[in-house]
Amino acid sequence: MKKTTSIFWISIVISVLFVSWGVIAPDQLIKVMTSTQSFLLDRFGWFYQFSATFFLIFALCVAFSRFGKIKLGKPEDKPEFSTLTWFAMLFSAGMGIGLLFYGVSEPVSHYTTPPFGTSQSIESAKISLEHTYLHWGFHAWAIYAVVALALAYYKFRKNMPGLMSATLYPLIGDKAKGPIGHTVDIIAVFATVFGVAASLGLGASQINSGLHYLIGMPISFNTQLLIIAITTVLFIISAGTGVSKGIKYLSNTNMVLAVILFFSFLFLGPTQYLLELFSTTFGGYLQNLPSMGLRFAPFNPENNQWVKDWTIFYWAWWISWTPFVGTFIARVSKGRTVREFIMAVLIIPTLVCSLWFGVFGGTGIYFDLVQGLDVAKQSFETSLFFVYEHMPFGDVLSVISVILILTFFVTSADSATFVLGMQTTNGSLNPPFFVTLSWGLILAAIASVLLATGGLVGMQAAIIVSALPLAIILLFMSYALIKSFRQELSVNKEVKQHKKSA
Repeated sequence: MKKTTSIFWISIVISVLFVSWGVIAPDQLIKVMTSTQSFLLDRFGWFYQFSATFFLIFALCVAFSRFGKIKLGKPEDKPEFSTLTWFAMLFSAGMGIGLLFYGVSEPVSHYTTPPFGTSQSIESAKISLEHTYLHWGFHAWAIYAVVALALAYYKFRKNMPGLMSATLYPLIGDKAKGPIGHTVDIIAVFATVFGVAASLGLGASQINSGLHYLIGMPISFNTQLLIIAITTVLFIISAGTGVSKGIKYLSNTNMVLAVILFFSFLFLGPTQYLLELFSTTFGGYLQNLPSMGLRFAPFNPENNQWVKDWTIFYWAWWISWTPFVGTFIARVSKGRTVREFIMAVLIIPTLVCSLWFGVFGGTGIYFDLVQGLDVAKQSFETSLFFVYEHMPFGDVLSVISVILILTFFVTSADSATFVLGMQTTNGSLNPPFFVTLSWGLILAAIASVLLATGGLVGMQAAIIVSALPLAIILLFMSYALIKSFRQELSVNKEVKQHKKSA
C-alpha cells in the first residue's frame, strides 16, 4: 500500500465514476461518446493520419542515425531475455486478440466494402489485403517502437521512473514530477484502460462465438460477461506472478499455438493460392505505403468515411495502446541497442502480422470469391468459425482458436494490469498485488460496460476520444528523446576529447 500514489487513487476514482455512469445511464454514455467521436474524426482525422506517418519516419531516421548505437541500459548490460522469448512477449502483448478477431473478418470486410473500386472483385481482394497490412504493419509498430524506445532509454539509461511523464523531463524539467506530469500519466492510464478494455471486449465476444460453434453456447451479453469474469480471475493470478513467470510462460504458449494454427491454415487451405496472393499483395503494400498512409478522399464522402472508420480508428487504437505496449516492451528490452530495438520491433511483427492476414484473410476471400461460399455475410465474430466449417479438421482448429483467444486474452490483460500498476506506483517494476488486482477489476468492469452500451461502436468511440490528447504527448516525447540523444552524444564526445588531451 505504501507504493501507491495519488495518480493511482485519482485514476481509480475516475474509472469507478465512468463505470457507474455506464451502469446508471448507459444510453447517455454511448450518446456522448459517439458524438464526441464523430466530432474528433471530422475535425482531427488528418491529425491522426499525419501523426502515424510521422512516427514511422521518425523511427526509421533514429534507427539509421548516429543515435542507433546507444544502448538501452548501461554499457555492460546484457539482454534479460533471449531474442525468441523477447519477441514472443512483445508480440503477445501487442496485438494478440485482434489477430484472431480480425484475421478473416477484416480482409473480407474490405473485400466486400473496399475503400474504393468495385466490391467483391479481384481488384477489391487485392486492395483489402493491402489495407489490412497497412493497419497492422509498419505504422502501428512504429508508434509502439517510439514510445517503448523513450521509456526504455529513460528507465535503463537515465535511471528515471518508467512513466510517460518522465519522457518529457528534457522539455519541462521538474514540472514532470508536478501537476503537469501527473496529468500526462493520468491521460496515459486512461488511454491504456480504454484501449485494452476494447480488446478484452472483442476477445469475450469471439470466445462466445467459438463456444457457440463448438458446444452451442448461446451468444449473449450475459455469456460474454461470464467469460470476462472467468478470464479476469485467470489474468489476475498470472499478473500476480510477475513478468518472468506467468506472463513469460503464457506468451511462449501463445506463440506455439499461433504457429500451429497458422501452418494448419496454410497447408490445409489453398496453399499455392495463399502464397501467391501474399506475395502480390505485400509487394503492393510496400509499393503503395506512402500514399496509403496519407490517403483521404475529400471528393468522395463515402470513401472518405471509410478512411475515418478504419484507418484513422486503427491509428487511434495503436496510440491508445502505446502506454501499455510501450511500457511492456521497454520493460523486457533492457540491453538492446537503439538500432537493434527499432528494427526488430518494426520489421519482424510487421512481417508476421502480414503473413497472418495474408493466410487467414486470403482463405476467407478464396472461399468467397473462388468457391462461392458466402463468407462476406458473416459477422466479425463468426467469420473465422464459418471458414473452419469448410476446412479439414475444422473442429480441432476451432478448439485451438478458442484456447488461443483465451490465452491472448489473459496475456494482454495481465500485461496491462502489470503496466497500469507500474504507471500508478511511480514506475515500480514490481507493483503490489493490490494495485494489479484493482486494475484487473477495473479493466473487466469497463470492458463489460462498453459491451453493454455499444458493443464495437462503444469501444471505437472510447479509443478515439482517449487517443487524441495522448497523440499530442507522443509528439512532444519524440522531440524530447532527440534532445536527450544529442546531449548524450555531445557529452560522450567531450569526454573522449578530454581523455585524448590528457
